[in-house]
Amino acid sequence: MLKIIVFVSLLIAHTFVSSEYIFKGYDENFHPEWWQTDIIYQVYVRSFKDTNGDGVGDLNGVTEKVDYFKSINVGAIWLSPIYTSPQDDFGYDISNYKMIDPLFGTMADFDRLRDTFHKNGIKVIMDFVPNHTSDEHPWFNKSVQRIEPYTNYYVWKDAKYDKDGNPIPPNNWLSVFNKGSAWEWNEIRQQYYYHAFQVKQPDLNYRNPMVVEEIKNTILFWLGRGVDGFRFDAVNFLYESEGLEDEPKSNYPGVYDTDYGSLIHTYTLDQPETYQMVYSWRQTVDEYSMYEKIPNFFMVECYSPLNYTMLYYGNTTHPGAHFPFNFFLISSFNRESDAQHVFDVVKSWMLNMPEGKWANWVLGNHDNSRVGSRTHPLLVDGLHMMQLLLPGTPITYYADELGVGDTYVRWNQTVDPAGVNVGPFRYTQFSRDPARSPFPWDDSRNAGFTNASKTWLPVNPEYWHENMVELSKHKSHLRTYRQLSRLRQIPTIVKGDLHVYLLSKWVFGFSRSYYDHPTFFIVINFGSELEVINIQAARPTLPDILKVKISSVNSGYVTGNLLRSSQIILRPKASIVLSTSRMNEDA
Repeated sequence: MLKIIVFVSLLIAHTFVSSEYIFKGYDENFHPEWWQTDIIYQVYVRSFKDTNGDGVGDLNGVTEKVDYFKSINVGAIWLSPIYTSPQDDFGYDISNYKMIDPLFGTMADFDRLRDTFHKNGIKVIMDFVPNHTSDEHPWFNKSVQRIEPYTNYYVWKDAKYDKDGNPIPPNNWLSVFNKGSAWEWNEIRQQYYYHAFQVKQPDLNYRNPMVVEEIKNTILFWLGRGVDGFRFDAVNFLYESEGLEDEPKSNYPGVYDTDYGSLIHTYTLDQPETYQMVYSWRQTVDEYSMYEKIPNFFMVECYSPLNYTMLYYGNTTHPGAHFPFNFFLISSFNRESDAQHVFDVVKSWMLNMPEGKWANWVLGNHDNSRVGSRTHPLLVDGLHMMQLLLPGTPITYYADELGVGDTYVRWNQTVDPAGVNVGPFRYTQFSRDPARSPFPWDDSRNAGFTNASKTWLPVNPEYWHENMVELSKHKSHLRTYRQLSRLRQIPTIVKGDLHVYLLSKWVFGFSRSYYDHPTFFIVINFGSELEVINIQAARPTLPDILKVKISSVNSGYVTGNLLRSSQIILRPKASIVLSTSRMNEDA
């Protein structure tokens, strides 16, 4: 500590740039729901823990690790799809919404998981896929044959014809998975069906009231089995324009004509009817919750522009999802991002939310590169400080708390259709396999994930030292995450005000304060050079001395260090949580 003080005296702190008060907290009468206070943890079941030796994770593996979830203060787990499926898109192609795929176990295994987690105070959330089914679903087989009432359960359209009389698709719409047309000819029915994703994932027709009722009944089925909520997949794809207009070209450089990104998706995303359907689902969930006196909830996935995303919240008269996922720390944040960029990302969500709605923060998921690989491994702690200490609900992707990076997956190991479809020369650009590697539990064979001779995806070769057991022994991303998960449970973080700060070009800060509780000031250096920051200039009411509450692995600080608020040294990519409390209490 003495050396630090001497060094600081030789440096001049950077001038404060900007401060903004953007969120007023709640009073003492505010009693948050569980989904507002708890960490939601995404379990990619295939990669979490295998108990039957087939190299694929299963439900019993999740149940086995309930104590681990408690150790990191997770309040709810979100299970990736576990329904019966041909696994063409690893469960996002469902052939029976009301059965468990044998790959993951049985309904009895699910019931055991639910009961175990509930006994330990942890909620269970299901991943629900409403936009499409598998082409092996009985509904689709009957629709192909025009067996009522299933004839119009899917989006069927007549062909156009070329000059030689051959059928061609009704328009230029493209598949998300970069395999050309989103229309597939069915020889039996003599029509095209629409599939926004894989050929084996035909889109349901939500303009058919019977489809709407089928999905509602499925939601009620799982609520009746005791699940606590849902994550709805790809909701912005639910409806398409009835006019079948061609979508305009994007003219993005380096994009193939068959790539999804070659079009601007004016007629296939975020259609007005989609919001009405989300409002209807909220009504279903709310009515069940009221009847059973259980606070269920649901969240929706939509990679949409901010103005469209906010509409999924609904309004006072027509509430929508409890929240749409906030993907902007994924979609608009990268290694080039400076403090202004981060400042704007936080402000844009907090200030554009409809009044009375709840924020959320997502750093990773099964569709994107790991946060440490997308940004920088040393920024993991700082980003977790943002995710867990900003107002709102954090959603953590499995193993992100360890700070693990992407696993390199060779072409001959690639299984993700998004990578397979584009071939060996471009698969690394599109494949999602690197972020789905098995969870590294320990340094034993296959990182303790399975006793099988082969895993469904390769284990990250860094598992010998980057594993849960090893990282629990010393200062690490995992231990920082655990500290943050405890801190977020206090009133200041759950209910407090939010100020955001630009402290230099590369240093972003924010503070949380609540009545007479300790104030916390979080500073993160996104740059590549050492910074000396004067946070007292940003917040003159701060005391001269602040206590380090939590520090990143590369910060050079430990909990309990006392620092001058006018001269805070931040190493490149370092971050710290500072407290106004000088005492030794937990706060």
